[in-house]
Order: sequence, then structure tokens, then C-alpha cells
Amino acid sequence: MILRETGAQARLVVILLVIGWLTVGCLKVGPNYKPPPLATEGTWLEAADQRVSTKPAEYRAWWQAFKDPVLDRLIDSAYRQNLPLRQAGVRVLEARAQLGIARGQLFPQTQQAFGSLVYNRLSESAPDSVKSPQVSFYQSEIGATASWELDFWGRFRRAIESADASLLAAMADYDSTLVSLTADVASSYVLIRTLEKRLRIARQNVGIQRESLNIAEARFEGGTTSLRDVEQAKTVLASTEASIPTLESQWRQAKNGLCVLLGLPPQHLSEELQGPEKIPAPPHTVAVGIPADLLRRRPDVKQAQYLAMAQSARIGVARADLFPAFSLTGTLGFVSSTLGTASLGDMFQWQSRALTAGPGLQWNIFNYGRLQNNVRVQDARFQELLLAYQNVVLQAQQEVENSLVAFLRSQERAAFLAQSASAAMRSLDLAIIQYREGITDFTTVLTAQQSLLEQQDNLATTLGDISLNLVGVYRALGGGWEIREGQPLVPPAIQEAMASRTNWGKLLQPVNLVAPVEGQP
Repeated sequence: MILRETGAQARLVVILLVIGWLTVGCLKVGPNYKPPPLATEGTWLEAADQRVSTKPAEYRAWWQAFKDPVLDRLIDSAYRQNLPLRQAGVRVLEARAQLGIARGQLFPQTQQAFGSLVYNRLSESAPDSVKSPQVSFYQSEIGATASWELDFWGRFRRAIESADASLLAAMADYDSTLVSLTADVASSYVLIRTLEKRLRIARQNVGIQRESLNIAEARFEGGTTSLRDVEQAKTVLASTEASIPTLESQWRQAKNGLCVLLGLPPQHLSEELQGPEKIPAPPHTVAVGIPADLLRRRPDVKQAQYLAMAQSARIGVARADLFPAFSLTGTLGFVSSTLGTASLGDMFQWQSRALTAGPGLQWNIFNYGRLQNNVRVQDARFQELLLAYQNVVLQAQQEVENSLVAFLRSQERAAFLAQSASAAMRSLDLAIIQYREGITDFTTVLTAQQSLLEQQDNLATTLGDISLNLVGVYRALGGGWEIREGQPLVPPAIQEAMASRTNWGKLLQPVNLVAPVEGQP
């Protein structure tokens, strides 16, 4: 439609713009997200235990319950330096930019300025109907064009819903990475301290067994015992010494794993681990709240719901393709040429203006079911994510129950092993005295030595298991991600590098996304 009257042009443009704004928000096809039913119990299976508290608790810095300054330093360093956590932070920035793209679709999708200067030469052999007195001329034009597809069916608004939920899912993924990071650092630290204790026990037993070997050799040289006692003592001693390289290897590997969590190449970590070499002691009680708390706190549970919300909106995006798309298109420019009495200098005069404006319609027909099947694909994916969300909730409760029962039972096991280790030490002392006096044979001493090493090593391992299981409880409860609140998702150095390459505007500033999760208490 080409308009030549200025008043009609203005009126039509205004009418079309009003119609466009009025139609936005009228309809929004596709389902609105509804959370699925979630299976949660009212309390934990171990809630009756006096060591378990179901009162609400703060898990922002749960590792401080161990009261170990070395552990506090390690987690702080990992939070500032861990590379996978930085990757998760950059993914949030990517999702923020994707949301900006989706929001931009609500406005005219095509906005272009154009200009050209063209030389034309007509053929002298052209038919008389197209011949011109001038065989060649110049033509120039300048202007702007815009095309706006109206969001009549809510396709773009659904896309914004999806991008918004995807951003929240990316933030939840960052929080989940942070929960895993804090738990992994604590687990690695507990494992290192446990191996150090086991190494001390092995070396102490090597000393005890050397003394027994000396006694056996002295009695053999004195003719009061046989060479068999000496060889048996050497066998037990060598066996204990052989366990030390294995423990040292495990100790070094645990430290190497901790280095990676800290964003460092493998090193001794002498400065980072400087402090009391003891297994972090857990508190007497642990606060676990109620199972429903997991829905509000665990990042992976929230992430599963946000992913389902994003996919629900994509159903509406796909369904909107089944309906006609309405659009407004307009072009305003100035055109001039050297034909006749005109000149290029006339281009900027008002009479040289050219305006094209009007509505348009596009409808995908005869698509052989492709669009409807795409709707079905998106719906099936949505159902998959709903089931995945329900399963994540079940797994979260399982992880808490498993870690909690392991924490409680390992405490009971440690109490029995402490009694066993004490009894084994007394038994060995008596066996050595009786052997010196010739009351018992050396086999009794060897059996007592092996039993002492076994019970002491089991006790050290179980003490480490208690702390590891408590770390597992806090991991399963989803604690620790709160420390990022108000902090940048990527460190300043990375922000500067990204800003030097691209204009990120305000997207690099700290973000604290808080959105209610539907269907959760």
C-alpha cells in the first residue's frame, strides 16, 4: 500500500500502532505451568533419635559446625578459585543475555536504515514503451524500514517465560555446583586427615612390632626360643610396613584432588593444611528440618522445577505457529534521481519522501502435520521434565535418609571400636609381658599385634566416616549455596576480560535471583 496524502499516512500509522499495542496481551496460547504432585513425608525416619533435630536451621556455612579453621580457609579458597564454579557463573551470564534476546522480540523485530546511490544505463535497443530521453542517470535513496510481528497469540511472551525460567535454572545450577563444591572440599579434607591418622597408627605399630622383633631375636640368641619366632615377627613387621606406601599414595591422591577443587596444580598444600592434624569432630546433634524444606532449599530440586517451567512455555511457542501471524510493516525514505529536471540534491526535500505502510498476514498451511507434531514433541519433553522433577524430589529425600542413618550408625560403631582398640592394647601389653617371662608363646604376641593394628585402623576409618557422613547430610540438605548472595558470579579478572571483548552493560553486575517456586510451601 503506497500512500500519497500526508494526513491519511499519519492517521493510518497511528491506527496501526494502536492496534498493535492493543493486540499484545490479548491472547496467550499454550498451557500455564502447574506443578505436579510431589511425594514427601512429614518427617525423617531417624527423627526420634536424640541426636537429630527437626527444627529449622541455617545451613549457610554448615562446615563451621566442625570448628576447624583449616576447613574454613579451604572452602573460602575453593569458592574464590574453583574453575567449574566459574563456568557455572558464566552460564548464568549467558542465560541473562538469552533473556534479553527473548524480550527484544516484543518490539519491532526488523529495524533497518538504508541508503544507496545507483548508476543506471538503459539499453538503446529497448522497446519504445520503456525508452527514455536519457539513456543513463543516477538514483539515490535513504530511509528506514521496520517490521513488527504482533504477539497476538503470545508466542513471544511464552518465549520470555521460557527464557526467564531458564535463567532461574542456570542460577540454581550455579547454586548446586556450589553445594557440591563445599561438600567435596570438606570430604577431601576429612579424608586427608583420616589418612594422616591411619599413617600415624601404622608407624606406631611398626615401632611396637620392632620391639617385639628385638625381644624375639634376644630370646633366640639366648637359646630360649626358636628361629620361627624371629621369622614370624619379621613377617608381621614387613606386612605392616607394606601398608604405609599404600596409605601414603592415597594421601597424596586425596591432596591432589583437593588441589583441583582449589583451582591449583598438584602441590604439597603445606601452607593451606597447616594446623592441627586431626579428623574434624562433628557436633553432638544435627539439625535436618523436615523433608518439605528440601523443596525450598535444594538447588537441584529448584532447577528441575525451573526446567519444567521453561519447557511448559515452549509448548505455547510451538502452538502459536499453528495460527496466522499478523504484522505491521512500514518504510519511510527519500528518493531522487537525475532523470528529467530532477537532481540528486532534491532528495532531502519533503516532496521526495516515499512511504510504504500496512498490515500483513502469514499463515503456515499445508505443513503436513509438522507444526502439530512439534507441539506434541514439546509436550512430551515437558512431561519428561515433570517426571524428572518428581524423581529428583524422591532422590533428595533418599540421600538425606541414607547419609543420616550412616552418620548415626557410624557413631555407634566408633564407640564399640574404641572399646575394642583399648582392649587390644591391654591384651598386647599382657602378651608381651607373658612372652618375656616365658608363660606364653610368640604366636599370642603376634595375634595381639595384628588385632591392635586392625582395631586402631578401623577406629580411625570409622571416625573419618562419621564426619564424611555428616558432610553427606549437609550436601543432601542442600546447604552452602547461600554464601554467594550479593557476590559476583565470576571474579573481577574474568569480568574485565569479558568486558574488554564485548559490551556487557549491566549484566556483569552481581545478581540475586529470588523467585517463588510454584507448588512449594
